[in-house]
Formats: sequence, C-alpha cells, structure tokens
Amino acid sequence: MTPETVQIDDQYITLAQFLKYINIIGSGGEAKLFLADIEVLYNGEIEQRRGKKLYDGDVIDIPSLDLSFVIDADGAAE
Repeated sequence: MTPETVQIDDQYITLAQFLKYINIIGSGGEAKLFLADIEVLYNGEIEQRRGKKLYDGDVIDIPSLDLSFVIDADGAAE
C-alpha cells in the first residue's frame, strides 16, 4: 500500500498525538488501549509506546485498518 503523507508543523509528533491527529482515536488517553489491541508498525517494527516520537520520513502502518502514513515534518530542517 502507498503511504499517505501527513504533514506536521514541528520536528516530531508522539505516536499518541499522531493517532489523535489522524482521527483514529478521540483522545490521547485512548492510545494505550488502542496500541494494546491493534498492531501498529513504526518503520516496519511493532510499536506500543504511545510516547514514541515520530520524525520526518518515519512510516506508520496499521495493517488491520489497511492504513499507511509517512511523516512530513516542517520543523525537520530547523
């Protein structure tokens, strides 16, 4: 699947913030439960830490939802 580009305004975004940003969860507090139940891949590896920092070029896949994203961070050059 071709990843959808998600642009953020900072150098990084946490995984919990990202899941909320793309409307997968309603609040940051739901991230822990979501990550416990649904496999999320960070650059091809399973990731369950809601505080994991995602930087420019990182790829997030959620296979069970057939979703793939690549981070485009505006702050990457700063």
